[in-house]
This record gives sequence, structure tokens and C-alpha cells, in this order.
Amino acid sequence: MNQESLQNVEEIKAKHEHKLSKLDRLALFITNKVGTMGFFFVIFSWTVLWLGWNILGPQNLRFDPYPGFILWLFISNMLQIFLMPLLLIGQNLQGKAAEKRTQYDFEVDQKAENEIKLILQELHKQENILQEIAKKINSN
Repeated sequence: MNQESLQNVEEIKAKHEHKLSKLDRLALFITNKVGTMGFFFVIFSWTVLWLGWNILGPQNLRFDPYPGFILWLFISNMLQIFLMPLLLIGQNLQGKAAEKRTQYDFEVDQKAENEIKLILQELHKQENILQEIAKKINSN
């Protein structure tokens, strides 16, 4: 990708990001962070620590006793309930940005195709001229 095309892609990205509201930016931030292995490890570690403490910890210090884990289930479900719509919103915003990039790519491809057609026409003209020159040389 040449420098001009890269600049155009960056301009499209900047225009798209400029149009986003603060809530849209928050949704994208959460989507980008939640969809990482780091977030997975945080949630996994939190679950292991929570369940481990409430199974193996001192009886008098357990705050969400086995086998119920009511508080853990409640917090886990609340995370899911709040994150799911935010992730969907973020993915929709990412999809819109991808559509704009795709449209730009399509326009660039069309321009390149037209330029290639012109180059091929010019090469065909040059080939005809060279064939005429070759005929003249051979006839002499």
C-alpha cells in the first residue's frame, strides 16, 4: 500500500472516530478490552480465587459458601448482562468502520482497474507500432 492510500485510510478512520459519541467510544473501548486474553485471564483468576476461597478457606471467613455460590453467580450474571449489549454495540460500530474501509478499498480497486486498462491500451498501441516498424524493417 502506498503512502497516499495509507493516508486516505487513516483519514477515513479519523473521520469515523470523530463522528462517534462518548458513549460509542466507551463501547468500543470495552469491546476492545473485553475481547482479549488478558480479560479472560482476569475473569478466570477471579473465579478460581473466589471459588477456591469459599471451598478451601477457613470456615468462619467464607463469605459465599459452597455449594451455593449465590453472590458469585449474581456478580457473574450481572457482568454478562452488562457486557453483552456493550459488546454488540461495539461490534456494530466496528462493522460500520469496516464497511467504510471496504467501500474505500473498492473505490481504489476500481481506479486501479481503470488505470490498468489504460496502460494495456497504451501497450497494445505500442505493440502495433512496433509491429509496423518491424514490417518496414523486414520489407527493406
